[in-house]
Amino acid sequence: MAEISLAEVEHVALLARLHFSDAEKQKIASDLTAVLEHFRALQAVDTTGVPPTAHAVPRENVLREDVARPSLRREEALAEAPDARDEFFVVPRVVDT
Repeated sequence: MAEISLAEVEHVALLARLHFSDAEKQKIASDLTAVLEHFRALQAVDTTGVPPTAHAVPRENVLREDVARPSLRREEALAEAPDARDEFFVVPRVVDT
């Protein structure tokens, strides 16, 4: 069984800009080693003839079809705006130029 080393944990933590105590690094290495063991057990399962799937049960899109339909007139929408100019909503500037 190959274990995750402290050097590997430190390398990944550096890449992710995370800081851990020595005790946390030991725990993370142990936890990741356990996760890899679970994956090794799954690799031993014979999946010959089993098609790849994204879900355990068939799924279907339950969203309605996107159909154009009448909506508010521009004047009605702009009438509710706190500030409007010409045919547009006016919003506060959030980015300095």
